[in-house]
Amino acid sequence: MSDDGFEAGASGSQGDPRVLIAMNIVLSTGFAVTIVWGLDVLGAADLTLINVATGAILLFALTYVITLQ
Repeated sequence: MSDDGFEAGASGSQGDPRVLIAMNIVLSTGFAVTIVWGLDVLGAADLTLINVATGAILLFALTYVITLQ
């Protein structure tokens, strides 16, 4: 067993990109539901599957582009 510590192990690991993409999808969808629900409460948009999907796709794309830099 090595005594390098967690930081040394974490800094040398890139992780599985499929896990990161799955987490991005789940979190983007959750945030999109919350945002569209809030807009529905304010009367600015309807809480529909199309609106949630559009928001999730936009959030997913935005976070994907930001994390590639």
